[in-house]
Amino acid sequence: MLGLFGCTGGESNVELGNREGILHFGNGSEPQGLDPHVVTGVPENKLIRALFEGLAVKNPHTLEPEPGVASSWDFSDDGRVITFHINPEARWSNGDPVTAHDYVWSWDRALDPAMGNLYAYMLFPVDNAQAYATGELEDFGDVGVKALDDLTLEVTLTEPTPFFLQLMDHYSTFAVHRPTIEKFGEKTDRFTKWTRVENIVGNGPFVLSDWKLNRRISMVKSDTYWDRDRVKLNGVVFYPTENIVSEERMFRVGQLHYTATIPLDKIPGYRTMKDTPYVQAPYLGTYFYLMNTKRPPVDDVRVRQALSMSVNRESLVNTVLKQSAVPAYSITPPGTLGYQPPKIFDYNPEKARRLLAEAGYPDGQGWPGIELIYNTSESHRQVAVALQQMWKDELNIEITIANQEWKVYLDSVTQMNFDIARRGWIGDYVDANNFLDMYLTGGGNNNTGFADPVYDDLIRNKAPQAKTREERYAIFYEAETRLMEQMPIIPIYTYTSKHLIHPSVKGMPSNLMDSLNLKYVWLDPQETLPALRQK
Repeated sequence: MLGLFGCTGGESNVELGNREGILHFGNGSEPQGLDPHVVTGVPENKLIRALFEGLAVKNPHTLEPEPGVASSWDFSDDGRVITFHINPEARWSNGDPVTAHDYVWSWDRALDPAMGNLYAYMLFPVDNAQAYATGELEDFGDVGVKALDDLTLEVTLTEPTPFFLQLMDHYSTFAVHRPTIEKFGEKTDRFTKWTRVENIVGNGPFVLSDWKLNRRISMVKSDTYWDRDRVKLNGVVFYPTENIVSEERMFRVGQLHYTATIPLDKIPGYRTMKDTPYVQAPYLGTYFYLMNTKRPPVDDVRVRQALSMSVNRESLVNTVLKQSAVPAYSITPPGTLGYQPPKIFDYNPEKARRLLAEAGYPDGQGWPGIELIYNTSESHRQVAVALQQMWKDELNIEITIANQEWKVYLDSVTQMNFDIARRGWIGDYVDANNFLDMYLTGGGNNNTGFADPVYDDLIRNKAPQAKTREERYAIFYEAETRLMEQMPIIPIYTYTSKHLIHPSVKGMPSNLMDSLNLKYVWLDPQETLPALRQK
């Protein structure tokens, strides 16, 4: 169990950080990079949103859009044209003004097919953006984004899009500094030197000051940021902490203010503590397994359904996950702005065995064996081992499991070099569309080979034209039913956010997206937590 003990000499990171205004932040895996138009992960998100800022940002308390680079915006009567008014005080970290022209150039870059931006579809609500991104349209001048002058950006949408302002806080829609990128390569070059400490130019509340690979990424408060008077922290040190056991230990000895997550077996002990630093909250995300529908035997829908129906999610959540998650039977988390997804299957091992037999593997006979990959993490391993045993017990089949480092794993998933792969999806905006548009044919984050023209039409065409929320949700329900019938993914559980947070950390409320806006965060040196150690 966990016991409370006094500190044992020496000034910890937390104590020093509280005195100097430096937040020590556990950030999960070593980031893939810092280019907003290249990366795709949660660890990168925290870093990029400290270094850059979008036209609008999310208020961490309400998740409502509020001014970022744009000080205000206007909608046309039909909701299709948005005019963003750029804050004249907005500056790049080298002192250059941020202009509407920066957004035109940056969105051209983000949508250019040569960029290979897996998040290009975030801008598809913009008129002609999809046609440009897929190569059907060659002239970016025909895309619905125009700089009317240095401080006025006009964006024309194909259809009114209720969540478009939310997208402006997603890093894939951020502007980047054109002169810096062109200094180190062509517009669409990936992983060039422009993101190195000595080169990078951003427009956010912090600037990059140090990056020690697999050790720490340090930032200091920007003196050019337009809202710098609100920024109370003097700096942030992000720690890549792929080993969550080590991360929890770092928190216990005062090296971290905040952990990205917590080992599952530590949760019960923290729950019983008085004034516990453990914070668990609902989270807009789903944990699932990707099926490579192009590879046998999971190219057979009956095999995919059998694998899904033989997973006892209730048991998994109650035992392995220590009641820190909710069983999932769909890709969209229930209750996303009132949307309730379909539940068309349940734990049914008898039906699973029947389906496997129909697919040619009665009682597991003739099963060729397949591999499940996951990115290195003890909790991912525990889930994989539990499912591996369920599949053995219920279907009499062997599935091997293999861990991969984050960058290798991302490459395997992107290249579809897997049979089954662990995947998590955290909502980039609060709308079911964010989960369902991933599985459009050829989508940048589809990674399953799933392609269904009817599904595409429902999500891409019919839902945006719906006149009411009820009509739109009914279309989503129909589409998601088709998705789960064909089962290119196996949903496992709906996330909760799980962090250890030192009581000195203020201005970091829990919210459905686990969204962090560092300009709101401050440290109160008066708040202390007795040292924690394992007993």
